[in-house]
Amino acid sequence: MKDLKKIAVLTSGGDSPGMNAAIRAVVRTGINEGFEMVGSMRGYQGLIDGEIVPLRSRSVSNIIQRGGTILKSARCKAFYEKEGREKAANKMKAMGIDALVVIGGDGTFTGAKILSREHGIPIVGLPGTIDNDLFGTDYTIGYDTAINTVMEAVDKLRDTAHSHDRLFIIEVMGRDAGFIALASGMATGAEMILVPESPTYIDEMLYMLEKDWKKSKTSGIIIVSEGDDYGGALDVEKAINDQFPEFETRVTILGHIQRGGSPTAQDRLLASRLGHAAIMTLKDGVSGVMLGIVDNEVELTSFEKSIKSHQPMNLELLDIARTLAI
Repeated sequence: MKDLKKIAVLTSGGDSPGMNAAIRAVVRTGINEGFEMVGSMRGYQGLIDGEIVPLRSRSVSNIIQRGGTILKSARCKAFYEKEGREKAANKMKAMGIDALVVIGGDGTFTGAKILSREHGIPIVGLPGTIDNDLFGTDYTIGYDTAINTVMEAVDKLRDTAHSHDRLFIIEVMGRDAGFIALASGMATGAEMILVPESPTYIDEMLYMLEKDWKKSKTSGIIIVSEGDDYGGALDVEKAINDQFPEFETRVTILGHIQRGGSPTAQDRLLASRLGHAAIMTLKDGVSGVMLGIVDNEVELTSFEKSIKSHQPMNLELLDIARTLAI
């Protein structure tokens, strides 16, 4: 790897709370290590368009507590094509950018892997996604804030469920991974948690409704991950109403509220540690990796492995949740 002088940072894909804290850590660590720091606006689109802004220490003041991303984010279709990536690489070369720190999820890392392979650009990634589904880190930046947002919403909805003897079906994000549903469901004492990792869950839910709820419960909370295969909360509601028309059900889809808000202390700490480690990793001549925290230590995982492997879910926690909900 050649000597590095200028490093760019970008955020790509869905935003997550803590991205700004990560940007702050990357920029200030880079400056402290003697690098010139710049930011690419709107992710990879900024590289293609040459929308690059200088980032100094004061540029990232007062952002550690802010949700979203000051660099903005976008899904760049042009970057899917070889011509788009070549244009981005040429712009980076023309502007003297030697290396790149990307903050995002598996789509972001896929683009980074290909760009690095095609043009030899040193790139490292930080896991910025609320879904917590990336292999190589115990937690992703934004996950803790997202589950706390869900928890606060569910606590409020439970008051209404109890007051009106209603069954609330609450849909949370996590199309391919149910980590948000599982964690927020346990934290709120949800009577049922439905996740894609447990494919027979609708049958189990109907069995539990027949066995337990009709006898002892008048209100409750069901948390379900959004999904293509089963349609999420609306299909769950239909299945319940078809078999148990006596239940008064209500659906609440929390949607993008889960992405916003001021990051929790845990997300700020995680983002700060990983942002610092990103610069030090590039300085050590290492590239093509995602940085994560495993057992409270910084861990490096290749882009290839972080994308292709899946964060395992501890399904025993579902059994614990069912036990505690009786």
